[in-house]
Amino acid sequence: MGNSHKHADDIVYNLVSIQYHALKGGQVYEQYKKDAAEHDDVRQFIDQIQREDIDRAARALELVRSLTGSAAGG
Repeated sequence: MGNSHKHADDIVYNLVSIQYHALKGGQVYEQYKKDAAEHDDVRQFIDQIQREDIDRAARALELVRSLTGSAAGG
């Protein structure tokens, strides 16, 4: 009778959302770095947050795999 919705579904959705937004940010940061080409301090800051987002996306994927028992994905 209807779809069964579990709390774990929300957690997985949230983690996938975190991963998506972190990776999406990584794309726009490339443009930001081009815009800041003459400002080393700004470019370094953008590099730093881009690396943090890459790490964040990877960690979210690890957690999704752990929760779902999946070795595939990415």
